[in-house]
Amino acid sequence: MKTERTRSQERILKLLKTLNRAISAQDIYIELRTSQNIGLATIYRALEALKLEGVVQVRTLASGESLYSLVQQDKHHLTCLQCGQSILIDECPVHELETQLHNFHKFKIFYHTLEFFGLCHQCQLIQADQKST
Repeated sequence: MKTERTRSQERILKLLKTLNRAISAQDIYIELRTSQNIGLATIYRALEALKLEGVVQVRTLASGESLYSLVQQDKHHLTCLQCGQSILIDECPVHELETQLHNFHKFKIFYHTLEFFGLCHQCQLIQADQKST
């Protein structure tokens, strides 16, 4: 039995659909607080419920900040620890693993994330220049 969504959940979903990008809970609060009269704690509760429903996914950056978006297929990234640049990876190397896990454990998978952390090419060049001086 599916539970009914709250007004706050519906407002957040509408905002995420409109933006069509990942956004932090604090930025959702800034977007909705004036026009919707909604508190930050309510936003976190609504995001948690939407995450457990399988319609919202969360991505945690190297800085520890969490970004929320609608569940999308295969959004994987290379994230630079120096400058914070995030590069989208087009292919997904874990589709088969996801299917195996679902079948073996009877685990309902809503989404998965795959993220690699390191240094982008530009930051590697800067680091190399700093070492040579």
